[in-house]
Amino acid sequence: MGLRMDDIHTPTVVSGPTSGQRVNGVDKDKLSLMEMISEKTRVEEELSALGSVLDSHGVKMDTSLTTFDGYPRDDIDIAQIRTTRARIIHLRNDYKALMSKIELGLHDHHAAYQASNLASTSMSSYRNGEDNVGSHGIPEAPFARVNSVVTGSPADQAGLKAGDRIRKFENVNFMNHERLSKIAEAVQRNRGRHLPVKISRDAEELTLQLTPRDNWGGRGLLGCHLVPL
Repeated sequence: MGLRMDDIHTPTVVSGPTSGQRVNGVDKDKLSLMEMISEKTRVEEELSALGSVLDSHGVKMDTSLTTFDGYPRDDIDIAQIRTTRARIIHLRNDYKALMSKIELGLHDHHAAYQASNLASTSMSSYRNGEDNVGSHGIPEAPFARVNSVVTGSPADQAGLKAGDRIRKFENVNFMNHERLSKIAEAVQRNRGRHLPVKISRDAEELTLQLTPRDNWGGRGLLGCHLVPL
């Protein structure tokens, strides 16, 4: 039947970031804040793809790859699963380190923002005294764009227009939107309720009130199409 391999399901990897120290030829320690945010998105996409590989085999990170008596399973591609698991571990380590750097970068960015007194020199780009810094001192960078809006839809009635860039959707922002999946969750749990949506439109920063609802005459609860930036 073959050799018993009691630990075949355990990928052998070292701890800590190990997916290379350069991104597009640039040392990871020298990436700008926006470059780190782009790298965060790339890592999330790769982790999602790798998760799909495990799903295709019907296994998870901790699923045993041996039979009850300790022999390698012959119904799955063990080599591919081990390689995929190892890559996921590498990327999770990288992702944790990257998020820490992004957090520091955001604080540094906000400190520089305050020091240069940009708020007083850019009042023309704000509306009703709003700015693009969150209540906790974290800049609210746009993370999604309105691709289209259906006439007469909840999004249309709220004032959303094609080309608007979403900075915050209820409590969803560019740090936690998870490829816009968190927006979908916020919409589903707030049917019939007003949701604050912060947007950038040309030189303006606006806050709209959007009410997801059924039976407005079209598909979905909003009547608009959002795409990630």
